[in-house]
Amino acid sequence: MTDDRPHLPQLEHTPFLTDSGLETTLIFNEGVNLPCFAAFVLLETADGRRRLRRYFERHAEIAREADCGFIAEAPTWRANPDWARRLGHDSRTLDTINKGAIALLADLRDRDRLGRGEYVISGCVGPRADGYDPDFKISAEEAERYHAEQVASFAVTEADLVSALTMTNTEEAIGVTRAAQNAAMPVVISFTLETDGRLPSGTPLGDAILQVDALTDNGPAYYMINCAHPTHFEHALEGGGPWLGRLRGIRANASRKSHPELDAATELDDGDPFELASEYASLVARFSQLTILGGCCGTDVRHIEQIARACITSAWPRMASNRVPEPGVATRGT
Repeated sequence: MTDDRPHLPQLEHTPFLTDSGLETTLIFNEGVNLPCFAAFVLLETADGRRRLRRYFERHAEIAREADCGFIAEAPTWRANPDWARRLGHDSRTLDTINKGAIALLADLRDRDRLGRGEYVISGCVGPRADGYDPDFKISAEEAERYHAEQVASFAVTEADLVSALTMTNTEEAIGVTRAAQNAAMPVVISFTLETDGRLPSGTPLGDAILQVDALTDNGPAYYMINCAHPTHFEHALEGGGPWLGRLRGIRANASRKSHPELDAATELDDGDPFELASEYASLVARFSQLTILGGCCGTDVRHIEQIARACITSAWPRMASNRVPEPGVATRGT
């Protein structure tokens, strides 16, 4: 499957939207029970698959209306061995689940009669432990072995890349990157940040990107930030450095709350879609390499609609003529 995979179109400095906060949308907006915050359980029932199709169809529609590309992130953030085992799945059934998630998205892409240049399918990899846990320790070598199983499942499907979301430390990010390299899959690393703009491990964002690049031969196609509010990390981007050109996407939370506050919350904080879109527009205006925009916890189609309007429909045509690819933006792995 790897030989005919094209270069990733989202690296061509054109805008792409992603989906939003899948799990929080399902739990709080649709009243769906997701044990262990695992959306992949929906793949096991006809009603669950219907909900997933409807969710991705609506987000893809927003991208079409904005005349931009769409990246569909498979509902597999929890579909790795430890989490799956808690839910009664062995390696064989987990392999079927991961492949089935990509097949669902490939079917939607075919129905829309879109190619890989417009509709990108990503196999989503989540952290081995909790996405907010700063105390979890894993070596790069252990992470490489652990995540190889899920990456291998994606490698024989129509997935265009692997995206590791909510990475809390550089060691696990390095391990995922190496696992994807071994499978000849393009890979994206998305770090989560605390209110101080640092990873939960305490590492500054720029240092984390430089460390992963140095130890994987610039392995990731690009980097992203997810599961943090723009006000938590915008100051970390000011001044930047050579690493800043490697940052291509944002999937922010709707809420300004910290991770411990979100963990303790009993109700969804969905913020203000218009305010969040304005904050995105400010980031895009200042950092032109940010061309991949979506949402994370608390966001839904309302937020993506407003982000599209603020950053793409109204702003992008005016800004595009002045944009050139950022120097040093690597395309390794594509």
